[in-house]
Amino acid sequence: MFGRMPRKSSNNTKYYEVLGVSKTASQDELKKAYRKAAIKNHPDKGGDPEKFKELSQAYEVLSDPEKREIYDQYGEDALKEGMGGGSSSDFHSPFDIFEQLFPGSGTFGGGGSRVRRQKRGEDVVRTMMVSLEDLYNGTTKKLSLSRSVLCSKCKGKGSKSGASGTCHGCRGVGMRTITRQIGFGMIQQMNTVCPECKGTGDIVFVLQLKDHPKFKRKYDDLYVEHTISLTEALCGFQFVLTHLDGRQLLIKSNPGEVIKPGQHKAINDEGMPQHGRPFMKGRLFVEFNVEFPEPGALSPAQCRSLEKILPPKLGSQLSDMELDQCEETTLHDVNIEEEMRRRQHQKRQEAYDEDEEEESGPRVQCAQQ
Repeated sequence: MFGRMPRKSSNNTKYYEVLGVSKTASQDELKKAYRKAAIKNHPDKGGDPEKFKELSQAYEVLSDPEKREIYDQYGEDALKEGMGGGSSSDFHSPFDIFEQLFPGSGTFGGGGSRVRRQKRGEDVVRTMMVSLEDLYNGTTKKLSLSRSVLCSKCKGKGSKSGASGTCHGCRGVGMRTITRQIGFGMIQQMNTVCPECKGTGDIVFVLQLKDHPKFKRKYDDLYVEHTISLTEALCGFQFVLTHLDGRQLLIKSNPGEVIKPGQHKAINDEGMPQHGRPFMKGRLFVEFNVEFPEPGALSPAQCRSLEKILPPKLGSQLSDMELDQCEETTLHDVNIEEEMRRRQHQKRQEAYDEDEEEESGPRVQCAQQ
């Protein structure tokens, strides 16, 4: 027990009155009284859910020797203040208490059958489109949901007396706005479970990532393509990349470094935040595309100057005798993607023609006399 002892309260007979027993009742008498009253007031038998809940709470307290002693001395308020290792909000589900005490009792429909539990409602699944910036920086989204729920206290009348009343949750509108936080790049499923009946379904958010014009995501890593000129690939480069959070990253090559077409470089700790460790990030990969000069952009004099600077051409090492033994060819420009599409169309057409020949079959000729 913690804190000062509460004053003795006269409110220490309610639970006995709910069960219909005296304050000197034994554990067996409590159990029999609870069983009889619980069966009579069970919601599956058309009983009052609130009465069934009161019976379960009363039995849960009086069947525990420590809680019963506190209740007898100080009343219900002492339990609400946390004496006895809990509070009034820590009561178990009345259906769980009934099943634990009387498993397979056959009370509702056949020997050995379990008590029918309240059915769980269907989950509400909503797809929400989010951007890569939302997952990287975190954001708040609002979604309006509407559903009809029968109040267990007023039976849908608005008040116990039957008079009309206004719901404090929706203020009479009938709609509630549910807000969910998406933070530090974590994709998670947000669940809402009714603490009273545990019968409502979950609200499941399926986050669908939009395509980003610049970045691509693979697990905790980010990928971006960047095009540089041939001069930058050979002589060095630097450029500024705007990250998902608006920061300006200065990216530059190392002195004397040569970048090849399709080469990848990585920047540590600039990828997506890792799940469960929001301050740890993956890597940012940069794929370099090298842009070569257009045909005819270099004059013969410029080509001769480049030959003096760049490594020697491999073809220049061939002798005149070796060249005389070779057959000269001509290179033509080609669009490889268009060529592949043309080949696939040609193969489909050939397969179609073969099927037609098999279906027609050989022609039957007249027998010669």
